[in-house]
Amino acid sequence: MNIGQAAKASGVSAKMIRHYEEVGLLPAALRTQSGYRQYGRNDVHSLRFIRQARDLGFSIAVIAELLGLWHNQRRPSREVKALAQAHIEMLEQKVSDLQTMKATLAHLVHCCSGDDRPDCPILDALADGIGQPGPTQEITLSDTRAPSPRHGQLTSGLKKL
Repeated sequence: MNIGQAAKASGVSAKMIRHYEEVGLLPAALRTQSGYRQYGRNDVHSLRFIRQARDLGFSIAVIAELLGLWHNQRRPSREVKALAQAHIEMLEQKVSDLQTMKATLAHLVHCCSGDDRPDCPILDALADGIGQPGPTQEITLSDTRAPSPRHGQLTSGLKKL
């Protein structure tokens, strides 16, 4: 089947299929004489596996490990469990981070009168650099979609309000 058919059968877009090939999660597809990618049932099965793992928030690197374990019939299940447990711990940290961010924003909203006056503690907190990364922090896009660590500075800046 071609890439469009594989995309439809797996629920993964053609663009992501090409990306997964590029990063090594999926082996390079066989090509027709005219250069079109060709996929088989095993490829579609792997794409579904990848999609499910991505839906659970696993990173590309961990998915690569999971795929390797999935294909290894002699794998010890403890390795799979350890990866899943580590992911749960990361998700718990994300939930905690999001709750802290929500509490901080709720406090800032509470401090703002929301009337016709121009002064606003929310804008003041943002303008004062609260919530900006410090000199040793870096904002990056993560394939795990983790919240940025910068909320901690916003929380610590609440003492100024």
